[in-house]
Amino acid sequence: MIRHLVLFKLDEGVERDDPRVVAGVRAFEGLGEAIEDLRSWECGWNVSDRPIAYDYAINCSVEDTDALQRYLDHPAHQAGVAQWREFATWVIADYVF
Repeated sequence: MIRHLVLFKLDEGVERDDPRVVAGVRAFEGLGEAIEDLRSWECGWNVSDRPIAYDYAINCSVEDTDALQRYLDHPAHQAGVAQWREFATWVIADYVF
């Protein structure tokens, strides 16, 4: 199994209630049901206010690298990523567990 973690940082001046952010969150919330290759799916807002904290996170798992690539290429995932590119940056980690 592969764990796919993504941490998002909203751009300077962008707030959680920005309509673009609300739409981006909605797009990601639906991925768990939309993408067959996902074995687990979690996403949500960070509750920490530490200066180094990121704002939003995705935590999911897939069977193998082929499934990870299918997830990354899936149109629903690509649509969500395109939305988030407008207002955030992110870091990822993919690891075997």
